[in-house]
Amino acid sequence: MHLTRFRINTARVGARRLLSSPQMLHAAVMSSFSEIPPTGNDGPRVLWRIDRNSQAETYLYVVSPAKPDLTHLVEQAGWPETGRWQTYDYQPFLSKLAAGDRWAFRLTANPVHSIRRTDQEPTKRTAHVGPRHQLRWLLQRQENAGFKVVEKPAEQRLLPEGDEHELIIHDRRQLAFKKAGQRQSVTLVTATYDGRLEVTDPDALRRTLTRGLGKAKAYGCGLMTLAEA
Repeated sequence: MHLTRFRINTARVGARRLLSSPQMLHAAVMSSFSEIPPTGNDGPRVLWRIDRNSQAETYLYVVSPAKPDLTHLVEQAGWPETGRWQTYDYQPFLSKLAAGDRWAFRLTANPVHSIRRTDQEPTKRTAHVGPRHQLRWLLQRQENAGFKVVEKPAEQRLLPEGDEHELIIHDRRQLAFKKAGQRQSVTLVTATYDGRLEVTDPDALRRTLTRGLGKAKAYGCGLMTLAEA
């Protein structure tokens, strides 16, 4: 497994075009591999995420089974003369994960649930748009994903109920874009989670980090990364 980071030059027209369309950016990411990577749920797959930091810098992160070549992205959305990308061997980090470890994490996800108002209606996938429901979406998946979000000490909680976890939800977006060959737009709700977690099942967490969490993985959702807390 590999973890890649690429800084995007947002002053370039090509970069702004890519950032406006998850469909186009997905195609650009997948073009980084000479052979078509696997996309199923039974093994590691290509995951990607856009991060924006406090210095107004924009980064593309990619986790992938094969090592990518981002030359085309440097030419289209980077600094062709001076810009490169960094790719790291992800396996040593994944191998050392252990139960009880605590890490800071970031996840951009597509928090959705399935509803059906009547027995006659088909099941419909609907996005969670409120922060409380988006938080519940993550907490409902943490056990199977191999971690638990760290809870705050009682004296640090702002309210008797709510705000119990060391977690913030930000950069909540609703994106609309068109798939290739389709007239109707696709609407995608995303939210970014920053917080602290404790590892409960290292194998399950390794699967989460390499297979993604939630839906819309092709469109920049599902990639969780860890850093020292």
